[in-house]
Amino acid sequence: MVAILEHMTALSDPTRCRMLLMLEKHELTVSELCSVLQMPQSSVSRHLKTLADDNWITSRRDATSRFYTMPLDDLDSAASRLWPLIREQVASTTAAAHDERRLRGVLDRRRLKSQEFFATAASKWDRLREDLFGDSFYLWAVLGLIDPALTVGDLGCGTGQLTETVAPYVRRVIAVDGSTEMLDAARTRLAHLRNVEIRKGELESLPIKDGELDAALLSLVLHYSPDPARTLAEVARVCRPGAKVLVVDMLPHHHEEYQQQMGHVWLGFSEKQIVKFLTAAGFASARVRALPVDPDAKGPALFAAIATRS
Repeated sequence: MVAILEHMTALSDPTRCRMLLMLEKHELTVSELCSVLQMPQSSVSRHLKTLADDNWITSRRDATSRFYTMPLDDLDSAASRLWPLIREQVASTTAAAHDERRLRGVLDRRRLKSQEFFATAASKWDRLREDLFGDSFYLWAVLGLIDPALTVGDLGCGTGQLTETVAPYVRRVIAVDGSTEMLDAARTRLAHLRNVEIRKGELESLPIKDGELDAALLSLVLHYSPDPARTLAEVARVCRPGAKVLVVDMLPHHHEEYQQQMGHVWLGFSEKQIVKFLTAAGFASARVRALPVDPDAKGPALFAAIATRS
């Protein structure tokens, strides 16, 4: 009873009740509240202090502004019982109706400010965003769209870079490579990830059970295979029906030195070639897209091919 009476003291002024009616739904600054309530800043600040002292509102700083809101879920039990009664009475008043109309104007001005910025910044927006956040943040963000129940195979995993990228977003990753040295580097890199299994094996004879994978990834590895058709047939074996395969590799190029210097077997693949390999292996609905070219990259252009296990 004492707590309720104390709260009633804080809400004894109709203006403070009107404030809470708005702050229950919106974060507002002092100047915005002044505009809605048509009151001077000193009066609004005084009312806000009374409400804050009785824990009806909280605030946060955003640059040079301070935003106030009503933490409805964090009110104590007495306030939680009292507020619905107060809200019902205040919401039906003429003053509250006028507040609502002026509040819409305040929120519209916020929106207009953003629109004015974008109207002048559209031509330089990509550069501005890149300066602030880098050029790859959105790629990390979209990884959250991956089905978290998937078992993924990183086939030809090398040092585990792709496994490290994907593992936090899926149930399990099986990373396979034929090089002992590469797998040693991968174990060091992936030691902190508990949902990764590292296995030694060749692409033509994967150490994975039939239909064990929901998705298979082959990133810059197929051009090392002496028999891509056989490799993709083996990938099909370890994929369940409906599983996806993603192949990232080089488009056809003329860097013959890669065969001597880097052990490449194939000088890239055309769209027609990769679709033929995937279809013959048992994959359907193959789609091939050239990837954007990094202006600082020195290697051939790349493609990404995705298909579904029939």
